[in-house]
Amino acid sequence: MHGVFREGVAVKYRQIESMRQNYAVALMCRSLGVSECGYHAWRGRQPSKRSLENARLEVEILAAHQRTRESYSAERLHSDLADHGVQTSPYRVRKLRKKLGLRCKQKRKFKVTTDSRHKLPVAPNLLNREFAVTAPNKAWVSDISVPQQAA
Repeated sequence: MHGVFREGVAVKYRQIESMRQNYAVALMCRSLGVSECGYHAWRGRQPSKRSLENARLEVEILAAHQRTRESYSAERLHSDLADHGVQTSPYRVRKLRKKLGLRCKQKRKFKVTTDSRHKLPVAPNLLNREFAVTAPNKAWVSDISVPQQAA
């Protein structure tokens, strides 16, 4: 219940709803600073047209996000939704993407890290891929692979 005191009325009502089996509603309403009749009116209220539309849009945005291989920004996602007959604003798409926690995957440009056409001397291959040795300290090998770094 920490942090509920500074939240809006709807958040407080949801908290009361989740705890109403364990505590008296009147006591929770008094302690959270909301009216008991307002809570009961909230419980009986139908979802608004906007919240129903947002729920439908969330499903559409999730489908479009998957369809575009999670690579479209909010603006491109908005145009993709418009191409599929979904009318909404780019701002609303951005807001719902943020609520759903969707982010586009950024493709990184390939960076060449090996220069095979250099003029430097190359060490001779003495083992010639024969790694079986007859005694210790006859052949030493190492690995030059570079660990992947987080971006």
